[in-house]
Amino acid sequence: MTQKERMLAGELYVADDPELVADAARAAEWLDRYNRSSTATPADRHALLTERLGHAGRGATIRPPFHCDYGYNLHLGEGVFLNFGCTVLDVVAVRIGAGTQIGPGVQILTADHPRDPDQRGQMLEFGRPVVIGRNVWIGGAALILPGITVGDNAIIGAGSVVTRDVPAGATVAGNPARVLK
Repeated sequence: MTQKERMLAGELYVADDPELVADAARAAEWLDRYNRSSTATPADRHALLTERLGHAGRGATIRPPFHCDYGYNLHLGEGVFLNFGCTVLDVVAVRIGAGTQIGPGVQILTADHPRDPDQRGQMLEFGRPVVIGRNVWIGGAALILPGITVGDNAIIGAGSVVTRDVPAGATVAGNPARVLK
C-alpha cells in the first residue's frame, strides 16, 4: 500500500511521503486562489469549490479565508455554509449534510496521532473520519475532534470542544461538550 492509500484507509502513514507532499502543494495552490476570491461571484466561488473538493452540493458556500489539508476528502451537501476562517484537516473523509451551517473559526479535525511516543517519533499519524448530519448548527470557534459523528438537527454551542458523538437533535456545549437538552 502507498502512504496515500494508508492515509485514506485510516491506517498509520507518514505525511511527508512525496505523493502526499505533492497533493498538499496542489491544495495550497488552490487555497491561495480560493482565499483571494472574496470579491468573486457566488457562482465563481462555487466553481472553485467543485474544482478541489470531493463534493460541493448546489448552493454550498465557504467564506474565505479557508484552510484544509487536501480538499478532496471534504464532501459538502446542498446549501452547506462555512463562515470565515474555518479549518478542516481532511486526511480522511469529512462529510457535512445538507443545510448545515458552520460559524466562523470552526475547526474540524480528522488527523490524529498515535498515543505511543515511539510511533509519534517515527512521524506516524492516522485519520478518523468526521460525519456531520443534515441541518446542524455549529457555533463559532467550536472544535470537532477526529472520529466524531454529529446527528441531524443537532446544535453545537460556540467555543465547544466536541470529544464524543452528538445525538440527532441534541444541543451540546462546553469543554468537553456535554448534552444540554
